[in-house]
Amino acid sequence: MIEYLVLISCIGFLLFLIPGRHRKYAAIIGWTFIVLALFIRLPEYFSENNFMYPVIAALSVPFLVITAKYLLAEDDRVIHLSRAAAVAFIIYAPFEYIPALGDWLIAVVVGQVIWILDLLQFNVTNTDWNIIARNGFRVEIILGCTGIQSIAIMIGVAAAVPTSLKQKCYAFLIIVPTIYILNLLRNVFVIISYTDQIFPYYPEIASNGEIGYESFFWAHNVIAELLALVCLVMIAYGLFTVIPRLGSFADDLYQIYYGEVKRAFYKDR
Repeated sequence: MIEYLVLISCIGFLLFLIPGRHRKYAAIIGWTFIVLALFIRLPEYFSENNFMYPVIAALSVPFLVITAKYLLAEDDRVIHLSRAAAVAFIIYAPFEYIPALGDWLIAVVVGQVIWILDLLQFNVTNTDWNIIARNGFRVEIILGCTGIQSIAIMIGVAAAVPTSLKQKCYAFLIIVPTIYILNLLRNVFVIISYTDQIFPYYPEIASNGEIGYESFFWAHNVIAELLALVCLVMIAYGLFTVIPRLGSFADDLYQIYYGEVKRAFYKDR
């Protein structure tokens, strides 16, 4: 089900890139189905004790309402935001919907993660093409572990406003190598933490019933997520430095969404 929702969202954003009066409706379809995909995955997030994405899903509802309102008004700021999403989908979709390409990227990441672990003299076993094991604990590397989603999103952000060739090159160098390398280190940290049980704390909060899951929860769902957020903020700051118009664009979006939420809040009082 989730794959079809994401596919419909992808088609909506791709149609948005085609000039015509249909663009605003195509973008609304794109945003709507990506929000639906978030809600469909809520049981999965809760089973993993991952609370970040449920919060994002809750916030996505007012975001969708405001975005649709401004798309129907053909506001340039939200049009540019939708272009960012469309570019992100163009980059991400081939890896998601062409199995050979996605599996190739996963295999590359697995090989490089094992290479880094070997450098650290942390011995693991590659029990399957995308599974790394140690001490009876297994970590499966999936497409979400490759960093391609974050790379696609940040390239989409960089594409939200017109840029020169020089700015495009700088943006690529800031985004792709940085996120890819940091993601490899993230995988290494999670594997070491989980397989050596470094964070076996507060099972009443972190456990999902699996033996040793607490260490995975704290490493993957908390520490790695927070560090990833900090890194993305730093990368965004780098993008604002080389593409000053992005800073103005971000401020414009803040004014839209904060202004709408503020008006709704005071209206209800």
